[in-house]
Amino acid sequence: MKTIVKVMALSVALGLSGCASQNTVADTQASETDFIAANYKAADQLLMLASPKLAKGSSVIMATLVNIDSLESSSTLGRGISEQVTTRFSQAGYNMIEMKFRGSVYMKRNEGELMLTREVSQLAKAQNANAVVVGTYARAGTNVFINLKIINPNTDTVIAATDYALPLNRDIKILLGDRAQGYSGY
Repeated sequence: MKTIVKVMALSVALGLSGCASQNTVADTQASETDFIAANYKAADQLLMLASPKLAKGSSVIMATLVNIDSLESSSTLGRGISEQVTTRFSQAGYNMIEMKFRGSVYMKRNEGELMLTREVSQLAKAQNANAVVVGTYARAGTNVFINLKIINPNTDTVIAATDYALPLNRDIKILLGDRAQGYSGY
């Protein structure tokens, strides 16, 4: 009888640890794929805030998000967020001007379409853009904090802005360039 109880207890314990393991994997996968959802949600928030001032069909330039501590550098994270925000704006009916194929724009190798505020007006006028989306990211202990702004290139004023955070998980670390990380923890 004691042997049967021990076997049942061991079976329950193994079964529960298997469930816990599966839930942990599912939770990790869900949190890592929430990257796209978080960027789309931020883009939606930005569009909602801009809607009275920026009509659908407007031409918009998306700059690559830059590291707030080094405004002339970016990462795969900054470029990836820019791509996803561009996708969401396009899905919402805005005409996104693709800067990768414009020969007249200075493109810093491996950085993307970097824009400083003083360059926004000139570039937007040259491309007939109604607005420019710019942004920064800041790495912290357990999160990366992101700021997005839509700027009116004629007045250099902010039309709309939003902030959000992404968890500093394995994927985000890789996108930031932490290729040597052990990935044992988030």
